[in-house]
Amino acid sequence: MIWGMRVKTSVTIEESVLRAIDKTTSRTRSRSRVIEDAAREFLARRARAAREARDLAILNESADALNREMEDVLAYQADV
Repeated sequence: MIWGMRVKTSVTIEESVLRAIDKTTSRTRSRSRVIEDAAREFLARRARAAREARDLAILNESADALNREMEDVLAYQADV
């Protein structure tokens, strides 16, 4: 993964959220890193959900035709 240039910014969050973030920090993992990791995870989940929604739309568009084809194929099978 290619990391870009870091940019200093300011955000406003609830105090309880900040306390929870601070509990996950360590000497090697700063508050900024925790927030950045959380943001990356959130963005990845959103991108995955968008891809899955597009895939579902494609499947739904083809569902009737695929179901008709399946019924046709099943009609050729012998009864067991």
